[in-house]
Amino acid sequence: MNRVTLLVLGFLLSLSACAGDVAPELPRKADLNDVVATGVVRPVDGITPAGQPDEAAFKVFAANGYAAVLDLRTEGEPRGLDERAVVEGLGMEYVQFPIDDDGITFENARSLDALIDQYQGPVLVHCASSNRVGALLALRASLDGVDDAAALEVGKAGGLKSLEGQVRDILDED
Repeated sequence: MNRVTLLVLGFLLSLSACAGDVAPELPRKADLNDVVATGVVRPVDGITPAGQPDEAAFKVFAANGYAAVLDLRTEGEPRGLDERAVVEGLGMEYVQFPIDDDGITFENARSLDALIDQYQGPVLVHCASSNRVGALLALRASLDGVDDAAALEVGKAGGLKSLEGQVRDILDED
């Protein structure tokens, strides 16, 4: 079983558990201001979703043992820095996996899952705001067999906002 499957199974089991039990954590969109202020970031299930980090945030991810940065932004989107140079200079692997709104598909969710599974250490997955990240996380959860409502919760925790309608449509078609 991959990490998403285990995470989703834990989430579903928690729904049927006693009221006093705590549901397992979902990978939550990182608040990059807090990451920089505290110098600490903790992945959930080996990943951290986020919006566009700056150099200070990348330094914190590197210091916290992150193995790679998966950048979902397309070539023309401004990053405010030479992201590849910064990330690789900090000892992490940089992978550009460009996804535009039309790239929110089950196929790309599978590809993202395969990329994440390549790394032993935690992985930062980001786009501009984490909306596309959350969308793909929702589709990954659906692929792992969770119902649409739970998949959307996984996506929202990861930053899904304006693409929610598109994700709902994709889930409805499946």
